[in-house]
Amino acid sequence: MVDLSVSSLSDVAQRRAGRALSLAPGLIVAAAVACCALMLQMLEVQLVGRAWLEALVLAIVLGSVVRTLWSPPAQVKAGVCFAAKPVLEAAVVLLGASVSASALAGLGLPLLGGTVALVAVAIGVGYGVARLIGVPKRMAVLIACGNAICGNSAIAAIAPVIDAEGKDVAASIGFTAILGVVTVVVLPAAAGLIGYGPAKAGVLAGLTVYAVPQVLAAASPFGAAAIQTGAIVKLARVLMLGPVCFVLASLFSKGGKARAGAPPVPWFILGFAALMGARSFGLLPQSVVAVSSVLSTGLTLVAMAGLGLSTDFRQVTAAGPRAALAGGLSLLTLGVLAVGLIGLIGIR
Repeated sequence: MVDLSVSSLSDVAQRRAGRALSLAPGLIVAAAVACCALMLQMLEVQLVGRAWLEALVLAIVLGSVVRTLWSPPAQVKAGVCFAAKPVLEAAVVLLGASVSASALAGLGLPLLGGTVALVAVAIGVGYGVARLIGVPKRMAVLIACGNAICGNSAIAAIAPVIDAEGKDVAASIGFTAILGVVTVVVLPAAAGLIGYGPAKAGVLAGLTVYAVPQVLAAASPFGAAAIQTGAIVKLARVLMLGPVCFVLASLFSKGGKARAGAPPVPWFILGFAALMGARSFGLLPQSVVAVSSVLSTGLTLVAMAGLGLSTDFRQVTAAGPRAALAGGLSLLTLGVLAVGLIGLIGIR
């Protein structure tokens, strides 16, 4: 009996070791791109006195350029995908240790309520625009919800709810990935031109950027306060995924029977909220908070490289001109609504 148990544990350990080895090549490539991005940031500081493009943004751009010019073999793709998703999600969880509930409450009801309204309006407008230019119904829903909530995660969650076809999902995700990279690069410059400070820039990033880790990249040029504000605002957007899925399940139900329940909130958002709660109740020593912050930054940098290495700029053409136009107009609408909301509630 003992021998069987020992043998079973040994098999599990061997499988896990094999899994780790299979991920190593892709993780090494992602780490190499991340290091290059960090070195480029340091070079920027030496040459011009400041980093106009932060390492997080550079990691996405460099990774995307590499992916467009080079198709990685299967043994590399596994690790790259791991960097772009689980590593990215772990970085978001650790970020929760840097945020307290008082910071969320500090946003105020006008901003929280405005965020909910913005998501609803953005979905409606995005869907309407997509349909007007001839995008199929279900793809229009995917594009609108992806822009308004959380990009690929929202598309993946909503697709089964509305019975979307695989080609529509692939096209929506492909274009959203490209548009997400463009947004991360353009938003800091746009916020600077408008004259936004850390608080406004953080809110703008949280209201417009697709993925939580990409919010960190977009807000990073404005400092830690912008990053934390952006992450909290983005959290409010992501929490809209459940209610939106519930409504769509009712609208797209067959025979009057909606799908049972809405999909759960992504696990990494729950982890983020759990660590935020622990920080708020004083359960995390300051040393743990400091280590979590460093680890979150490092993992996010590797994750940004992984996201870039998963993004081929040629996917824009694969998504089709109508889908590309719909996505671009939808995102532009979201940006205009976000700027309007920031001005309306008087964020300083």
